[in-house]
Amino acid sequence: MKKKDVTFIIGLTIFMGVVWVIGELVMGLWVAVVPKTHIVWFAVILVITLGVSVWHSMIEDKSDLEDPKRAKYERKVSKRKNKAK
Repeated sequence: MKKKDVTFIIGLTIFMGVVWVIGELVMGLWVAVVPKTHIVWFAVILVITLGVSVWHSMIEDKSDLEDPKRAKYERKVSKRKNKAK
């Protein structure tokens, strides 16, 4: 697992945790709900978090397919071409 994947998962988890807490506060302070709703809310947040995490892991990262040295060379050459114009 790459550093950017770990960063994404940690960020997603923190974001969804904040969304869950805000939902709990809204349900606890302003909206009268049945106690079972809190469990359903937690389950929905959990399923969405896991779904986004799995979806993100299945995305094919193009950077794995190219050679970093070749990509650096291509960037240098394109900069030279752009300066010449």
